[in-house]
Amino acid sequence: MAIKVTMPRLSDTMTEGTVATWLKKVGDKISEGDILAEIETDKATMEFESFNEGTLLYIGIQAGETAPVDSLLAIIGNEGEDISALLASGTAPASSEASEPKAEAAPAAEAKTETAAPAAKAATELPKGVIVVTMPRLSDTMTEGTVATWLKKVGDAVAEGDILAEIETDKATMEFESFNEGTLLYIGIQEGNTAPVDSLLAIIGPAGTDVSGIPANYTAGGTTSAPAAEEAKAAPAAEKATETVAETSNGGRILASPLAKKIASDKGIQLTQVKGSGENGRIVKSDIENFTPSAQAPAATATSAAPKAETAAPAAPKVFVPAGEVFTEEIKNSQMRKIIAKRLAESLFTAPHYNLVIEVSMDDAMAARATINTVPDTKVSFNDMVIKACALALKKHPKINSQWKEDAIIINHHVNIGVAVAVEDGLVVPVLKFTDAMSLSQIGASVRDLAGRAKNKKLGPQEMEGSTFTVSNLGMFGITEFNSIINQPNSAILSVGAIVEKPVVKNGQIVVGNTMMLSLACDHRTIDGATGAQFLQTLKQYIESPVTMLA
Repeated sequence: MAIKVTMPRLSDTMTEGTVATWLKKVGDKISEGDILAEIETDKATMEFESFNEGTLLYIGIQAGETAPVDSLLAIIGNEGEDISALLASGTAPASSEASEPKAEAAPAAEAKTETAAPAAKAATELPKGVIVVTMPRLSDTMTEGTVATWLKKVGDAVAEGDILAEIETDKATMEFESFNEGTLLYIGIQEGNTAPVDSLLAIIGPAGTDVSGIPANYTAGGTTSAPAAEEAKAAPAAEKATETVAETSNGGRILASPLAKKIASDKGIQLTQVKGSGENGRIVKSDIENFTPSAQAPAATATSAAPKAETAAPAAPKVFVPAGEVFTEEIKNSQMRKIIAKRLAESLFTAPHYNLVIEVSMDDAMAARATINTVPDTKVSFNDMVIKACALALKKHPKINSQWKEDAIIINHHVNIGVAVAVEDGLVVPVLKFTDAMSLSQIGASVRDLAGRAKNKKLGPQEMEGSTFTVSNLGMFGITEFNSIINQPNSAILSVGAIVEKPVVKNGQIVVGNTMMLSLACDHRTIDGATGAQFLQTLKQYIESPVTMLA
């Protein structure tokens, strides 16, 4: 059955997109995950992959053309399938492959009117000056988001550019700023809650405006029925009452945000022990994260346990059985963790991995690094040297810098190296664009900047896209050798181990030397064993003779 593919919304502010390049043509076979086209948004040019498989039957927006979000981009279906009904339904753009463009223009205009009707209807029902803010799509793969923290509360004045909330996507937790000004009149998604893209996030408008009827009637595509509206209106109030208030053992009440309660539950922290810093003593996320348990808890436990000891049976057990309890913990998977699991499983089970390992002498590299770092305001790490060596080696062995397509192998002649960075929730891979043109000091400064912002969840989606090769380093943890899973659509990833001091043979003599293990994971569909081995030999030469990287 044919499926319509529409112009995606690839950034929170994107209203239209330009097709920079089509990577498939009509008649080509499409697999799930194939890159259909490169689309230029208001922020970057991004690869757009297919979520369906079949044959590309129709292209609705030609290369170089611009169209609004949700315009008909393409149709994918079975080879030879009749798609005239889909084209006649009013989804085809004015510039189509038909021989009579004027005749096609009428259905397109009709479709535009029809699809705009619900939105127009909803817009006319809004009071003057009132803006509905929806859950933004902050990454190309994001389908839902979680509100980590609200930085504004109902009644607060909001200026254009103010940060409304921190939203957790499938890749990072990002600040979401307001593009409007007014007063925050309504919050639709509470802290800690998850909702699909385009769900009602908030309402902004003039102070004192009655917006009570908007949430009840709002959906992403139009209005809801009155009973459903009443139920939706009642649910948040009940949920808020149950989630934001806790009871103490003496009957008192504690105000706490849902996210703070969740984190406290995960860490086993009693809310009664935490002092809230929020409004009216409300406990917020930072209070839990900064909480240090006092020494009173063990004492209290011991005191409360004493009466039980006095009432215990006097006879000692014949066999010693340690006192304890079965204890498990359930941690909700974050959006990032879900995507990591999905992508790495797809990579491991679709790409035939094999690994090549080589040992590299690091004596000259250590001496060179010590000399380079004597230059004022210069700090170069061994990982920076490895990244630079990889960039130069990739230029000599471009087949390593490739990606697999069902009908072709794409050789990338530009070098964009992704650097795996461990963060609290998982792993992100910021990308150094055109790495081969960067100096060692530029690579060092860029890696420190990207890694720092990655750990603070301040990276933008465009800074984690477009890699052609990946480097993963666990040497700082003392890991001497490991194998990584390929970061698709890359064809290879390099695993870097720790530098180890050990006996080595030099000029027929056993001496103390410093070595490092490198492991290259390759996709056998694109890289043959001999090709991978030649790349590692070149990489070894660069690292063992760092002066060659400066030529």
